[in-house]
Amino acid sequence: MSYIDDNKLAWEEAFENRYPGWGEGVADKLANQYLPFFSEDMADELKALNLQGKTIAQFACNNGRELLSAMQLGPEYGYGFDIAENFLNQGREIAEKIGRKNVEFVAGNLLDIDKKYNNTFDLIFFTIGAIPWFENLCDLFSVVLRCLKPGGKLLIQDFHPFVDMLLMPGEEGYDPLNKLKMGYSYFRSEPWIENKGMGYISPQYQSKTFTSFTHTLSAIINSLIKSGITIRKFNEYDYDLGMIDELDGKGFPLSFILMAEKPSSEGDLLPS
Repeated sequence: MSYIDDNKLAWEEAFENRYPGWGEGVADKLANQYLPFFSEDMADELKALNLQGKTIAQFACNNGRELLSAMQLGPEYGYGFDIAENFLNQGREIAEKIGRKNVEFVAGNLLDIDKKYNNTFDLIFFTIGAIPWFENLCDLFSVVLRCLKPGGKLLIQDFHPFVDMLLMPGEEGYDPLNKLKMGYSYFRSEPWIENKGMGYISPQYQSKTFTSFTHTLSAIINSLIKSGITIRKFNEYDYDLGMIDELDGKGFPLSFILMAEKPSSEGDLLPS
């Protein structure tokens, strides 16, 4: 069994052990707020893409809250892909509650997305904490490339890899008086192995195994280049996306947004 198969089991188990009411307020936010679940900078990037009438997809969409939020910008169709069936079922329930009928949720390994989605999407986006679940980013971005329309955009917002150097609450050596205490190499190659559930979803428990990976900025950028995707914009920010808010605005790189584009013709693709 691959680490992706193991992650599927672990994520689905985490959902079954979720905090009472987890995800149940999403529909109300979507019904009453404009572009909830996005930072201001990410919302600005999405608005600038003029998504009216377009076809968009979120890869690793969880329960679809960001995808359903992006649909407020007027895409004709939206697709959410994720490995965990029960998260997607919640996404379908949320979509039904808000009357969103032009969204489809698709379960499966992102690396094996059906070829019927080739050249389908004007935009594919990843949000917080998605790409670290893939060991080989070239494989992931190659799927992105084939699923985008020529000229289609890729948008990623995620934690800055700098954050992976820091010790977190509950880890050996963590010092609550020194949030900048480093515990790990920026160039860490071994995977992260977790068996205590998924903290933002559930209380701690002896869980199935989650496996994720650290990717340096150079690894992310070079994987895009090797995959044949053209980088159009890259911005770093000094605010966190939910893990260490105490460091916001203090000059440390805590998150980033990257915009890239599929070449408009086959002849523009770089050789692998």
